[in-house]
Amino acid sequence: MAVHYYHPEWGTSCPIRGVLFDMDGLVLDTEKLYTRFWMEAARDLGYPMTKEQALGLRSLNRNAGQEKLTEYFGPGISYTAVRSRRIQLMDAHIEKYGIDVKPGIFQLMDHLQANGIASAITSSSPMENIHRHLSVHNLLHRFDKLCSGYGVPNGKPAPDIYLHGAASLNLRPEECLALEDSPTGILSAYRAGCLPVMIPDQDQPGEETVSILYAKADSLSDIISLLK
Repeated sequence: MAVHYYHPEWGTSCPIRGVLFDMDGLVLDTEKLYTRFWMEAARDLGYPMTKEQALGLRSLNRNAGQEKLTEYFGPGISYTAVRSRRIQLMDAHIEKYGIDVKPGIFQLMDHLQANGIASAITSSSPMENIHRHLSVHNLLHRFDKLCSGYGVPNGKPAPDIYLHGAASLNLRPEECLALEDSPTGILSAYRAGCLPVMIPDQDQPGEETVSILYAKADSLSDIISLLK
């Protein structure tokens, strides 16, 4: 089954008028790179990070990321230092090999445009990265608004970025599907009052995440069925 509903009654109160998109791991096939280079960066600095630990850093802001690394390795580790090394390694890889988009993004964007459904990027990435990475694939102009976690007081899992995303489209959160690949992002969307939809990337949602999902889909193109 391409789409599995968990709380379909959530979508009956008002029509869906907007779709809010996480970027990394959802629009762009970058999460596997984040996982790889968080591990490599940490190991370069003497911390043997596992894949599971790297996955735990998805979508976290600086403060939450520091807390997570401290939980893993103790108070001596610096999130800033590990992140700086991760950026260095990952940027070099992207410069050489580029980034792929996730399957179904162009079909979904075509459907949104044809049906007058608004769209916004709601990413934890800096705005500079949003512009650079989407431009490479001619996707920048396809979204009505671009929202960065660096432009709101609190990053994911706080609801700020999704509240900002909905407001940027002049919509209420409950009128918006929020598409995410990570538990942290799903929690952010849920707290904002959006309809959280997970398209798993690196792993499947756990029990706690499933309990707050509106739906789960196999790919971006499957989202079209949620909008009909």
